[in-house]
Amino acid sequence: MKLEQSAGARAEPAARAAGFADGSPAPDRRLRHVAARFAAHATADPGRAAVLVARGRRLERTSYGELMTLAARAAAGLLQHGLRPGQRVSLFVRPGPELIALTYALLALGAVPVLIDPGMGRRGLLRAVQRSAPEVLIGVRRALLAARLFPRAFESVRLRICAEGWFPGAVSLERLCAQPSEQLAIEPRAESDPAAVLFTSGSTGPAKGVLATHGILWAQVEQLEALYGLGPGEVDLCCLPLFALFDTALGGTSVFPELDPSRPARCRPQDIRFAIEASGASLAFGSPAIWQRVLPALERRGQRLPSLRRVLIAGAPVPLELIERLRPRLAPDGEVHTPYGATECLPVSSISGAELLEPARAARNRSGAGNCIGRPAPRVEARVIALQDGPLERLEQARELPCGERGELIVTGPTVTPLYIEDPQATRAAKLVDERGRLWHRMGDLVRRDPSGELWFLGRCAHRLETPDGLFGCVEYENLFLGDPRVARVAVVGSGPAGAQRPLLILELPGRSAAGWRRRLVADLFREARRRSPLAERVAGVLFHPGFPVDVRHNAKIDRGALALWAAVEQARGRCWEVPAADRVAPQLRSPGPAERTP
Repeated sequence: MKLEQSAGARAEPAARAAGFADGSPAPDRRLRHVAARFAAHATADPGRAAVLVARGRRLERTSYGELMTLAARAAAGLLQHGLRPGQRVSLFVRPGPELIALTYALLALGAVPVLIDPGMGRRGLLRAVQRSAPEVLIGVRRALLAARLFPRAFESVRLRICAEGWFPGAVSLERLCAQPSEQLAIEPRAESDPAAVLFTSGSTGPAKGVLATHGILWAQVEQLEALYGLGPGEVDLCCLPLFALFDTALGGTSVFPELDPSRPARCRPQDIRFAIEASGASLAFGSPAIWQRVLPALERRGQRLPSLRRVLIAGAPVPLELIERLRPRLAPDGEVHTPYGATECLPVSSISGAELLEPARAARNRSGAGNCIGRPAPRVEARVIALQDGPLERLEQARELPCGERGELIVTGPTVTPLYIEDPQATRAAKLVDERGRLWHRMGDLVRRDPSGELWFLGRCAHRLETPDGLFGCVEYENLFLGDPRVARVAVVGSGPAGAQRPLLILELPGRSAAGWRRRLVADLFREARRRSPLAERVAGVLFHPGFPVDVRHNAKIDRGALALWAAVEQARGRCWEVPAADRVAPQLRSPGPAERTP
């Protein structure tokens, strides 16, 4: 089956004109295209390892030259089947060289890859496919079977390509890539042209399709260079498949461990360790859930990961205790970094483990000040505005708050995405424009800025607590109860109507335990929390949950909305534990003064 070809679909490849198809090692700066960056690295050093995939106790190696050839042949095959610039292509391909090569092929042709997390559940996945309306589906047999079983969601698809073997009614990837082609032909695109559709994790509602432009992808690569000094020679343990695109655009090597990317919390520590040791990985990018699983295994065996010099942990708040325990397991000069951002704007800021563990900053974290997320990244501007649930069209409609005040974080910069596809209502709610025409994104996060310019994350705006004592973020309370090894996860939700809410503490334990053991645990937790902050006195009760609902991408971002509904039912059933009595008179709760807001 062929798609209808448009005029000019076989135009002269821009790569030749840009100067990297003929052997030149550097892309033309006028062509700000991540595929051009990759092509330049592949031309300069084709034998360098681009992708390493763990299969059992061996690594399968794909060089830059081999990856370039695969991408070039895929692009030629797609062009022959009538793929046009601007068409959306849904990719359901396992992490590895095929996924990266296909993504580069699509970007080079000006098509728009659509990346949907297959672990988000059937309903969410089908909704995302239907909203993105892809004309081409490239996937494993399971994805192609889903397209047959649910034709309504896939009704826009005109061409099906099987990424593994053969499937009836589909073109095999092997056949698609049969044409000899060695150079990746790159179609010139404007920075504002659509490059990719990336779906959010869906932790606060249905997943939304975020449109990234070519200029945004380029800016993200530049930001990673500026923040972490990434470049050629870096070997990255990639636990989020999309990050591999940045690796190869920077001249690094992507290492894929044996890991279900939609279930990182179920990874086997020995598989992660093998991939790091066998590849000599110097960098690792993943969620807290991965390291909360891997770290205890390292500690039990007294093992280290001496090749790792940088670990980037993102996707959810990172407990200080995790950073403190992980750092000694890395290279002597190794460091943990916690980048902050969202699919709609990444990265926004970053802070190192050494900075987070500085005594004064760590003390503020543990006493209910929130999680420090550092200062804005280069070329990113951030402001804190008064909360407003409705849309804001213009920046002048927002009221900027002074240091110390809780409010919503808004950001502008070269990595801010312009819109959500086929969702104008969500776009209006999240975007606003200033007097200079700059686009700002509402992060939906409750933060405060301290006098030094650092930002402190307090929780999602949607999960805020509106109490008789004022507005609070759930993270402010949660941090008071973190750090005890007997507790797997902690969450706080509001109990009661807005303005009269009281915090309700929910605990997830590693295993089953007797009621008496739980009582001692709760007593210990509150004893420590009361020592840290008077906020602990306002907790209304305690509930135990068998396993928190979390996002599918990172397995670490807690769905507090779902927890709040569950907690209301449990309260109504009388299953809420009373807060243990304090052995002292509770101090009166008050808003922090200026001196307390200073780091």
